[in-house]
Formats: sequence, structure tokens, C-alpha cells
Amino acid sequence: MRLELDPAPSLGKTLLTYLAFLLLTLLLLGGLFALYGVPPLRAYGVLLSPLADPLGLAEIARRTIPLLLIGAGLTLAFRVGFFNIGAEGQLLLGAVGAAYAALFLPAGPWTLPLMFLLGGALGGLWAGVAAWLRVRFGANEILTTLMQNYLAYYLVVYLVAGPWKGQFVFGFLYTDRFPEVARLPRLGDTLVHWPTLLLGVGAALGLQLLLFRTPLGFSWRVLGENPSAARYLGLKEGRFLALAALASGALSGLAGVGEVAGIHQRLLEPAQISLGYGFTAILAAWLARGRPGLVLLTAPLLGLILVGGDALKLAYSMPFRVVDVVAGLLLLGLVGAEALARHRLVWRR
Repeated sequence: MRLELDPAPSLGKTLLTYLAFLLLTLLLLGGLFALYGVPPLRAYGVLLSPLADPLGLAEIARRTIPLLLIGAGLTLAFRVGFFNIGAEGQLLLGAVGAAYAALFLPAGPWTLPLMFLLGGALGGLWAGVAAWLRVRFGANEILTTLMQNYLAYYLVVYLVAGPWKGQFVFGFLYTDRFPEVARLPRLGDTLVHWPTLLLGVGAALGLQLLLFRTPLGFSWRVLGENPSAARYLGLKEGRFLALAALASGALSGLAGVGEVAGIHQRLLEPAQISLGYGFTAILAAWLARGRPGLVLLTAPLLGLILVGGDALKLAYSMPFRVVDVVAGLLLLGLVGAEALARHRLVWRR
């Protein structure tokens, strides 16, 4: 008995494989909850409880916004073969750009558009550096983008602790509050900054159309799926790779603008700006399987896990990092299901 690639897996077999791995994931999560002395069914109920509460739904939407923007960009980058692990740093650079426009440039109706423009540009350029290093020197972008996260982190720490520290701030590391024209509108009393949400939805749908309905998207897909064929067709690998990296970094930068302009309304320490969105969005992009439009589903799913993790922490004093375990097991289950669905068991004498 051996496993071999299945040239034409049936839909029924694929669905059954995914269902089996989903049940296995739930069993493993149930075992984790039991180790903490929490009945698994009750823990599942608490994890899903935000769906039954208007405030919980608003909190899911708030967490979804950065995951949607970053995840759509990462899906594009991964599809092209640029493995961008630096979205966290690109988000922070976007927040820096927004804070500079809000605090040091003349205020007016142009302030918010300028914040998005500058934040997106800085995020894109930060990713572009890694793309240039790969194209010019063959540097591994996984390592360069990962290291860039730390550079961005300490840049923000330096700014809020030094030259940009608020004049009326004592004992805390953050800037003065942004002026009114530099704050994004929200939905009612929630923290859902709806312009950025609409921007994320538009980005996911726009990239979906770009990838599958345009010549540029076709070139990107060929480059990602078969670099040798792309070179044979005369496609300029460096140019297309750089474009994808710039787009991915720019969307991460826009997520950073949304966080500081829509929620905090000032530049703070990095850990307060982002709750690890740059890394969590990698899961959203991976689960989307190369289709930016599917991030409209995977981002809210991970948003629910993040908010449900908060609920578990409050209800049962479980560590918040249990959400990483939930997300990781979900990803492993789906990756395992995809791998097994593409194979079949063959009996040989």
C-alpha cells in the first residue's frame, strides 16, 4: 500500500477529507480545553459567543479590518512566489507615515488622504527593499522581511520615546493625540472604522479581478506556478515580483494607518498598535489558497478566533495565546486535508 498523486480527485472525496480533518482538529482542541479543566463543549460555546452579541460582532469586524487588508496583499505575494513575512513591520511603517502626516504636516481636508498615501507608500517601500535584495543579490525574502520587522519595531519605539513623544505625556510612550481631521469615522460607539473596512473589501475584490481577469494577473500566476515557463515566455521576473511586493507592503501599510487613525488616534508602542496582525494575516492568506477574494471569509474567521480567545481568557482565565494554538491547529488541519485530498491509496502486490 502506498500513496501517490491523484490526477483527478473527486469532489466527494475532497469534501470527506476536509470534514475528517476538521473533526480531528476539533477533537484536538477539545483535548486542549480539557487539560485546562474546561468542558470542551462549553469552551466551544464561549469561543463562538461573540457571534450572538452585537458588541462581539463589532469587535470581530474591528479585528477583521487589518487582517483583510494585510491578508489580501499577502495572498497576492504568496501567489507570485514572494514569501513576505514582514507584514508586521510594514504595518508599523504605515502607522509611522500616518502619524507624521497627522502631527507634522498642515491639517485640513487633505489630511486623511495624505495619511493613507504616505502610510501605504512607506509600507510598500519597506517591502520593496526586500524585493530588491532578492532580485539584485538573491537574498531570501523570508529572512530579510522577518528581520525588517525588528527594525520597524525599534524605529517606532525610538520615535515614541524620543523625538515624537507627546509634550503632555508623562510616564507613557506615545505621541500627542491626532487632530480631529486626522481621525477616521467609526460606526456608532464601536471601534469599527468603516472607511478602512470598505478599503479592505475593495482591495480583496480588486486583487481577485486583477489576478484572474487581466494580463498582469496572468503573468503573476505564471511566474508563481512555473518560473521556468515565465522565463521562457520572456516575462521579466524582477519587475513582476517587485510589483507584487510593493502592492503587498502598501496594503499592510494601509492597515497600520487604519489602526492609528481609526482606533488609537496617536502613535504608540508597537505592541499596542498591532496585536500580531501581520503574522495572523499569514494564516488568512494561506487559508485563502491563492485567491484574494477568499480572504473575505478567512479574515473574519480569524477575527472570530481572536475575539473568542479574549472571551476564553476572561471566562476561564486561559492564556490568550490559546488563540495561536486554535489558529495553528486549524491551519495544520486544512493543509493536511489539502495534501491528502491530492493523493490516493494504491494497493500493490
